Amino acid sequence: MSFNAGILAAAQGGADLSYIWGKATPEAKVIIVILIGFSIIAWSLMIQKSFQMRRAKRYNGYFETEFRQQKTVLAIFDRNLPVEGCPLFAVYMDGCTDLEARLKLPDGTRKPRLSLKSVEHVKRQIEGAVAREALRLESGLILLAIAVSGAPFMGLLGTVWGVMDTFGGIAQAGRADLAAMAPGVSAALVTTVAGLLVAIPSMFGYNYLVHSLRILTVELDNFAQTLASRMETEFLPDDE
Repeated sequence: MSFNAGILAAAQGGADLSYIWGKATPEAKVIIVILIGFSIIAWSLMIQKSFQMRRAKRYNGYFETEFRQQKTVLAIFDRNLPVEGCPLFAVYMDGCTDLEARLKLPDGTRKPRLSLKSVEHVKRQIEGAVAREALRLESGLILLAIAVSGAPFMGLLGTVWGVMDTFGGIAQAGRADLAAMAPGVSAALVTTVAGLLVAIPSMFGYNYLVHSLRILTVELDNFAQTLASRMETEFLPDDE
């Protein structure tokens, strides 16, 4: 295909879409505009959550490597490092903040040991921090799930509505030929195409993000167990 032929074909395709849009019913146009809004939201969310989870995974790797090199649990906590976007660090800080509050004496020093009850309280604080970080990572995915499940049905609604109007117009005109049916039916089918164009990318993006979320959640759970185990080893008396 020559360059001029390609330009002509693209222009013809744009003209066809303009013609179909002109033949669409007002209800179909409203549904298409809503689906365009869904598409913008879905793509924005997929890009944002993808960057967020990739950053969280990278920061988790850095922090876990640093944490395993420390001789004491509170070594990183005592350095007062400002770190954002790292779920493991957020869990660590919540657990160590509660641990510090239970270790601290009125004179500013720390107890060498804690009771089993205090350690259990710290472990529950860590578990709560894991749940909060998992919910923070999961936030927004419900919108993608709505786009995946709802967009095709909205497109189907527009198609059924358009076909119904087309057949109603044909019945009123008293003639049923291809020239009378084709414009209305093709305009009605556009809403189904629009619904699928929203749902299909959202489905792939949602599955990818859910898989990434599952990996990060497992990392959070494993780190929480490691952190609690090191706290018990360091601060719980051997006879408890």
